[in-house]
Amino acid sequence: MDTSLLVEADEADLVRLSGDLLAALRRSGGKLVTAESCTGGLVAALLTQHAGSSDVMEGGLVTYSNSMKQSVLGVRKDTLSAFGAVSAETVREMAVGALRIAQDATHSVAISGIAGPGGGSAEKPVGLVWFGTAVRGGEVLAEAKVFKGGRTDVRSQAARHALYLVRQRLS
Repeated sequence: MDTSLLVEADEADLVRLSGDLLAALRRSGGKLVTAESCTGGLVAALLTQHAGSSDVMEGGLVTYSNSMKQSVLGVRKDTLSAFGAVSAETVREMAVGALRIAQDATHSVAISGIAGPGGGSAEKPVGLVWFGTAVRGGEVLAEAKVFKGGRTDVRSQAARHALYLVRQRLS
C-alpha cells in the first residue's frame, strides 16, 4: 500500500481544518493563543501557514519543559508535583496562563501529552494527550485522548483534535 497518499490526505485535512478554524474565529470576532508541549508548536504552525492568519491568531507558546510551563504560563509547581505535566490540572493552568499572556486573545488551547516512543506508564500510556481550552471570562475545560501510532502520528492527531476542540468552543 502506498502510504504517501495517506500522509498527503492527512496533511490536506489538517490544512482544511486549520483554515476552517481561522474562518470561524473571524466570524465570531475571536482571537486564539496556543500553549503547546508535546505538539511543539504544530497547532500554531498549522494556523499560521494561512495568509492573513495574524488577524485572529494571537500567538503560540511552546512550553515543553516543566520549568517553562511554570515560568512562562504560571503553572504551579504544586500542580506539576501532584498531577504531572500530562494531566487535566496542568492543561487547565496552561490554557489560563496563555490567555493571561495574550491579552487580546479570546480563546486558548493547551496540549500536553506523551508522544513516545518512550515515557509512558501503565497510568499514563504513550499516546495519552490532555487538552485544555479556555474562553476569556468563561469555563476552562479539559479532556484526554489516547492516540495510536508512532510519535509523528500522535502529534498530528493531537494537533487535529486541538483544532476541533477550539472550533467546538466557538459553536
